[in-house]
Amino acid sequence: MKQKRYFTSLTIAGSDSGGGAGIQADIKTFSSLGVYATSVITAITAQNTVGVDAVMAVTPSIVAGQLDAVFSDFEIDSVKIGMLYTPEIIRIVAEKLVQYKAINIVVDPVMTASSGESLIQVDIVDLYRKYLFPHITLFTPNIDEAKAFTGIDIDTKEDMVKAGHRLIEMGCKAVLMKGGHLISNIAQDFLLTESGEQVFCKSGKIQTSNNHGTGCTLSSAIAANLALGNSISESVIKSKEYMSKALESGRDFKCGNGKGPLNHFHTPICYKSKIEEINS
Repeated sequence: MKQKRYFTSLTIAGSDSGGGAGIQADIKTFSSLGVYATSVITAITAQNTVGVDAVMAVTPSIVAGQLDAVFSDFEIDSVKIGMLYTPEIIRIVAEKLVQYKAINIVVDPVMTASSGESLIQVDIVDLYRKYLFPHITLFTPNIDEAKAFTGIDIDTKEDMVKAGHRLIEMGCKAVLMKGGHLISNIAQDFLLTESGEQVFCKSGKIQTSNNHGTGCTLSSAIAANLALGNSISESVIKSKEYMSKALESGRDFKCGNGKGPLNHFHTPICYKSKIEEINS
């Protein structure tokens, strides 16, 4: 018997009460790209476009329970991981990814909010290297995060390449280093895989103050595209295009009194599905 099934992605991240980043941004992104969204909340933030006022971690047992609930009921085509606030949560998430043989895992190492507040309790470098790197598909640090993981100052394209290779040596299978923090009129990201594939993805920088949640949105867009069957490089290129349109179409709106959100629904798409053979 043939039956339709939604392409389905899971986001494991913190909640943003302002709706521009974290779980909320991920769900919007999945939905706008035609992928059904499931979620596991790791932390609750009191947050808006101006800043983060408070953070409370969800207990490891509840994180584990959410993961069990999702993986035991849905066929998950990709996973996006964002804010993992405590060492215990990092270990629980890694264990469940292995237990359920999760695929197409994109990790965005959320370390600080766009307003500067820390969103982690401890140094996560060794924890990520030990528990997550062996299992993930793509790691998506920005320049500052890549420096924290590698110890390399990154000011040029050559520095990005050097840091990318260092991350591969540390156990990553593929790295997308986001170069938006470099001083340039061009937004230049660098993709490197363990097989040696190298791609510089360039786009013009869009001048806007509505850029809250860009990292969350890009990583979840990549996860959605992986769920739809695209390769890593195809997923990155398609997601960069989606991001540019989200920034461009949302730049003239006022939403909050600080850094506003992107326009995730600039081109709404109905959920996509695939037909599979299901043995009765």
